[in-house]
Amino acid sequence: MSAAATNIEKGASHAEMANAIRALAMDAVQKANSGHPGMPMGMADVATVLFTRYIKIDPTATNWPDRDRFVLSAGHGSMLQYALHYLLGYPDMPIEELHNFRQLGSRTPGHPEFGHAEGIETTTGPLGQGLATSVGMALAERMANARFGDELVDHHTYAIVGDGCLMEGISHEAIDMAGHLKLGRLIVLWDDNSISIDGPTDLSTSTDQIARFKASCWHTVSVDGHDPEAVAQALEAAHADDRPSLIACKTIIGKGSPNKQGTAATHGAPLGHDEIAATREVLEWTAAPFDVPNEVLEAWRASGTRGADQRAAWQERLDASAKRREFEVAISGALPETLTADINAYKAKLSREAPKVATRKASQMALEVINAAVPNMVGGSADLTGSNNTRTKNMAAVTADDFGGSYIYYGVREHGMAAAMNGISLHGGFIPYGGTFLVFTDYCRPAIRLSALMGQRVIYVMTHDSIGLGEDGPTHQPIEQVPSLRAMPNLNVFRPADAVESAECWLAALQDTKTPSVLALSRQGLPTLRTEHTNDNLCANGAYVLREADGVRDVTILASGSEVEIAIEAADALSASGISAAVVSMPCWEKFDKQQQSYRDAVLGTAPRIAIEAAAGFGWEKWIGTSGRFVGMSSFGASAPAGHLYEHFGLTSEAIAEAARDAIGQA
Repeated sequence: MSAAATNIEKGASHAEMANAIRALAMDAVQKANSGHPGMPMGMADVATVLFTRYIKIDPTATNWPDRDRFVLSAGHGSMLQYALHYLLGYPDMPIEELHNFRQLGSRTPGHPEFGHAEGIETTTGPLGQGLATSVGMALAERMANARFGDELVDHHTYAIVGDGCLMEGISHEAIDMAGHLKLGRLIVLWDDNSISIDGPTDLSTSTDQIARFKASCWHTVSVDGHDPEAVAQALEAAHADDRPSLIACKTIIGKGSPNKQGTAATHGAPLGHDEIAATREVLEWTAAPFDVPNEVLEAWRASGTRGADQRAAWQERLDASAKRREFEVAISGALPETLTADINAYKAKLSREAPKVATRKASQMALEVINAAVPNMVGGSADLTGSNNTRTKNMAAVTADDFGGSYIYYGVREHGMAAAMNGISLHGGFIPYGGTFLVFTDYCRPAIRLSALMGQRVIYVMTHDSIGLGEDGPTHQPIEQVPSLRAMPNLNVFRPADAVESAECWLAALQDTKTPSVLALSRQGLPTLRTEHTNDNLCANGAYVLREADGVRDVTILASGSEVEIAIEAADALSASGISAAVVSMPCWEKFDKQQQSYRDAVLGTAPRIAIEAAAGFGWEKWIGTSGRFVGMSSFGASAPAGHLYEHFGLTSEAIAEAARDAIGQA
């Protein structure tokens, strides 16, 4: 029996069910005196069709792995999703949460936030991010299907996008990638209302979006977004097509508001008491604010139970599957118990052999160990595989014809790559990492920020981390990137000094399941400094004494990455002149900041401190104090061989020694 027939039998029409969304949206925005009523009111018909007839979910089991994913890319219309959750019967979304829309501590923040309420698959709000994240979810679904088959993995990803999402540059990266990979389980519903904040969209764009999606190998269809049967037919056609689908839903923003619908006035402000009263008359909605008539609510709640039987049947299939254990481990994201031992054995080998390699190469060497042990690692690069060293042996490419691989060629789409990795992580079943040059974290930054905000274990392999990359020059030489990334909450920034530290940083990144990580890696070769093996992961402490002073410290030299080698040279020179210097390697400030004060005090000591890093000095004052000195970059770089650049910009052992003598009054 169709959902539509069920609704009629229960005495609620499609219009009444859609109007429940409209009423709740305008009431909640009005009470909060803040929000966006226009999109929920305009897309209420489309959402009603999707959620009463098609989407496969169970509000009582929101982590069911084979559920359909729903992404509200136009996150400003969050009341659409909150209203749906209340109407469908999500246990954590009682009517009181709608009363508390946009209030501190509520499950109904201004934009949907992952982890705040059940069924919110991703944080959205920065336009276009949801669309690009949904590409990662759809890709993860196909990859999981290739491993576990239709019986365990067979679901769709639906995304609602607005005009603004499609104007954002990330949308092009996302739709191009999805079309190339033929992600047929991705269905995008475009709220084609022709309105932006400034007014009609023709103020700023003339793009034929249908033609754009067709050019990217998508299936497309245009419908009246207020005709439920037309929307249903479009969804049927999308399900039958093996390409990703765009359904352009022509809608009226603020549908039902007699004086404001179809205008920007409904986008980002309450309708006002008088207009709400007039809208109630137009909609023939006589219920009090936040009240939904019993027959309408019962119809919605009945729709909310549609997925229960599907979930139960899926659970039976999982219980009977020979791949159950493998599937459950993948979904859990747990690391093999043997991984730490594997890394320790590898570290011991490195300490014995002491290779001189760039940390980008050391990262690949560590990945050979990790990828052999962790079957659900998924790597990739934004067209820099050979430079980032992100592909290990035996990794097959993910293609439109074979999703069984574990390496993704993202193309020159840094932003899209980062957002897709968020989607892969959120979907579950895989641990994603992807690479580009560190300077291009600026292209990735909005998605990295969402990784951190959502607490996702996404690992960004960012190579060519300083002026040490040499001749490519200042356009490619990071200066402010590392300090700016360190300023981001809940983001680990690792900058290892050698191959041993690279392995430790990888292990620490993988073990931190609620925090994304950036690995800032060198282009130039670096010697192995850790030649005495320890099973302890020193980098997991964030900083540690690499070389203690002979006797009482006169000075402590702090460094990260490629400059640790220079710090050792400076300590040797200072020692030769009678100054006792300790060297502290600081691969991860964030980890160090979480250590007990006693440990931090022991590492830093009480002697004057000198820091060296081939980057801007922002943030180092926390560690060196007011009496410390910083040796680093205060300008952009230049095009020249790396050694010449270090000399030219004064990143030398002599400069450190001079700063140390100055700090202790021996200049």
